[in-house]
Amino acid sequence: MITRRKFITSTAAASAFTVLKPSTVFGTTANSAIRTGIIGCGNRGTAVITDMVNHTSARIIAMADLFGYQIEKAKPGFDKLNRDNGGTAIESSNVYRGSEAYLELLHNPDVDAVLISSPAYTHPDFLEAAVQAGKHVYCEKPVAPDVAGCKQVIRAGQNAEGKVSVAIGFQIRHATPYVEMAERIRRGDIGEVVNVQLYYLSSGSKKNQPVGNSTEEFMIRNHFHFRELSGGILLDQGIHMIDVCNWVLNEKPGNAVGMGNRKGEPDFGDTFTNYQVAYGYPHERNVSLHSTQFGPVFGDVCARILGTKGMAEAHYSRGVYIEGENPWDSGVLRGQAPTPEQRAAGAFTSALYDSTPNKVKAFINSIETGNLINEAHSGATSTLSAILGRMSATTKEETTWDEMYYSNQKFDLNLNLKQFDSI
Repeated sequence: MITRRKFITSTAAASAFTVLKPSTVFGTTANSAIRTGIIGCGNRGTAVITDMVNHTSARIIAMADLFGYQIEKAKPGFDKLNRDNGGTAIESSNVYRGSEAYLELLHNPDVDAVLISSPAYTHPDFLEAAVQAGKHVYCEKPVAPDVAGCKQVIRAGQNAEGKVSVAIGFQIRHATPYVEMAERIRRGDIGEVVNVQLYYLSSGSKKNQPVGNSTEEFMIRNHFHFRELSGGILLDQGIHMIDVCNWVLNEKPGNAVGMGNRKGEPDFGDTFTNYQVAYGYPHERNVSLHSTQFGPVFGDVCARILGTKGMAEAHYSRGVYIEGENPWDSGVLRGQAPTPEQRAAGAFTSALYDSTPNKVKAFINSIETGNLINEAHSGATSTLSAILGRMSATTKEETTWDEMYYSNQKFDLNLNLKQFDSI
């Protein structure tokens, strides 16, 4: 069994490893497989690794999860995914279960890159360990549920610089309609940005039943409903729009005034079901965010950016466009069902039609070419921006960036994960 202490000791030299040319590591052919491991084999991880294998040279050679039943559920699909793309089944010796599974996978010298898609509370330790082991890492958002975890990720990103790629799962930055809209805003098509309205209006999420009777298993299986495990809905969903705002404006908020509560909550958990946050950005740009997760109906996801010459709107499924002096339309349908002609022409109903494929391509391409990427700082900044809003809402006080950042908020988890080593 590889403990975290032994792992850090045994990989201490890895922080000083020599960066080799891609042709040395992967051969001279562009189709050489990037040997990839996945940590966290649930729905999100399965979706991302599927796009990664289908759209890049990545092949899954190792998998790890806290729960053995998650491994058993996911492995047949991963094996088929590999075979459908010219690869082979995952060897049983590269399948890791239990509380130290992630360390065992990261200690595997055959793994080039790793996808971290486990719950958010694991992200800082897992990402840091991946960088320490010399693995390229794609980590899902948020980077952490608390301030201390975000700072840990920032430090890991500094250690990764020039050595390995670090990608954070904000895939909207790679969606073609959003990229074009951002470029047009930055070149001045809507004039000076004055106000931004953000919202992520979601239906409630289901309760997952655990296999055993452990309270901790129930919490982990339903981590989105527990603030210390997931960060809450603002870090799970609303953060996507916060990241879009930070990206487009190339700024972070200086302060926040938030409200929120658990009205309409399920009969378990402690996360808020709704937030309303007013953010103050530099240059007197005011930003409002509404984030909800309750009830049976999914509403809409939108970033509306208002400027002196026009207004840009970007919805997940109701179009991405600009109105005003310099009108533009991405061609994504604005909520209506496509006509036969539109369907035949390949019209899209979702603005995210190529977001994840483009994101994973950028990650794998950075490894193949040696043009490394490092999104640790930007990913942490967007996570901290969401924490700023959450902190203001929970304390019911206006909170500045410095107050949030220097609070060093850290959630102390006392989870007995060893109990799952035999599950």
